Amino acid sequence: MHYWVRASPSDFTGPIPQPRSGHTAVNIGKSKIIVFGGLVDKKFLNDISVYDIENKLWFTPECTGSGSDGQTGPSPRAFHIAIAFDCHMFVFGGRLGTKRLGDFWVLDTDIWQWSELTSFGDLPSPRDFAAASAIGNNKIVMYGGWDGKKWLSDVFVLDTMSLEWTELPVSGTLPPPRCGHTATMVEKRLLVYGGRGGGGPIMGDLWALKGLIEEDNEVPGWTLLKLPGQAPAARCGHTVTSGGHYLLMFGGHGTGGWLSRYDVYYNDCVVLDRVSVQWKRLATNTEGPAARAYHSMTCIGSRYLLFGGFDGKMTYGDLWWLVPEDDPISKRLSASPSDLINESQNASMASGFRSDTKENDMDGSAISELQKRLDIPVSISGDDFRIIHESEDKEFLELVLEITGNQTSSNKQAAQALRDHWRNSTARSIRLKEFGALLRDYQRLISRHHFANIGSHLKSSESGFTKTDAYQFYHLTNASQLRMSDIPNLLMEYKQLPLD
Repeated sequence: MHYWVRASPSDFTGPIPQPRSGHTAVNIGKSKIIVFGGLVDKKFLNDISVYDIENKLWFTPECTGSGSDGQTGPSPRAFHIAIAFDCHMFVFGGRLGTKRLGDFWVLDTDIWQWSELTSFGDLPSPRDFAAASAIGNNKIVMYGGWDGKKWLSDVFVLDTMSLEWTELPVSGTLPPPRCGHTATMVEKRLLVYGGRGGGGPIMGDLWALKGLIEEDNEVPGWTLLKLPGQAPAARCGHTVTSGGHYLLMFGGHGTGGWLSRYDVYYNDCVVLDRVSVQWKRLATNTEGPAARAYHSMTCIGSRYLLFGGFDGKMTYGDLWWLVPEDDPISKRLSASPSDLINESQNASMASGFRSDTKENDMDGSAISELQKRLDIPVSISGDDFRIIHESEDKEFLELVLEITGNQTSSNKQAAQALRDHWRNSTARSIRLKEFGALLRDYQRLISRHHFANIGSHLKSSESGFTKTDAYQFYHLTNASQLRMSDIPNLLMEYKQLPLD
């Protein structure tokens, strides 16, 4: 079990970085994290913020240096790459306004001095949204990106000692060109996940590239990996952070247009276990950071630090810890997650969301009959138990508007959009505020299915459940009666319910 805990003012001293997305954050050994660049409110940044891990201090160093045009350091930019070796941070590319950049810089963090580097060899074209990783102690591998006209699928290796770029000649099947993906070295392979490809689709494929280690004399080649387990949804703008024996994927966005306000943004944690070689969902508490993309995630020992990001509407500047359950930071959560569930009252009637069916007008004897068929004692549900229609369910309506953006053509389609969202969700991706509406809709659909078959026996084969575990949450009067361990089972039963 891991816990999301919002960083407290007592965790840090000094000025924390201003909100941003599209920035980079790299570890300098075990002593520092350096945040560079990014974008906020259409303003591109080139500032440096440093987190001193030992002293728990944020500070802004005064950097010196000179570039080819006489500037002290790199121009403002976002969606660039940054890789660190020892005390040096290398920066390449990115975007400034509508211009793609192809300049190459290094920051010496011992003396806080920028140097613009003149490299040679097979120079990569200017680009943004590329992905890169370190190979050993002195090489960088970069894959893909967007050059302003086309998506790229080229692979470049930079020797940071000689400053020579080499385009890797890769034979065989190639991944589709992409940008907004991640690239992570694991052992001797580069793992590339997701991104946005030509024509606009968001991808959810995982590729491995061999042939990056010269001593092995392997012919460079790509392999499409199909791993078992709970694979993540297709996405771009996510992060993959290496920690221990697994890779941790967080956030990103999928569907819709590029950075469209109608995209779906994620805040789930998916683990690629390097030992069992399979996808797993990381068990976390429900109250975590808002969904986002183009954030940064860095590893500090057994902890992860999340900063910034963008969700189509706003740019974040919050800092979050993701820690194992035995970490002292997790003890701040004085209340258990189940204690945090509050059920709102469904009092107001929403206009324009009606149908001819009124569950609240159902004959009480019919509900009693359903309770008997599900082996639910009447005393359990009590006088407060009532199946309400969507038009009276305030939380359901609010979630419909949030999910659809009020873009659907009918009330029925709007409700269906929310139900499809739940059917495509995992237990860990459903937010705390959705539990009450989900439970009531679960009870609504059970009731409708039952009354549609009121004259026949409610067979377990119709619902997909066994006789012993059918509809085990139907009798609950509100979501506060749910335990966190109940959510996966509730969602599993919900997904098998017949729709209207």
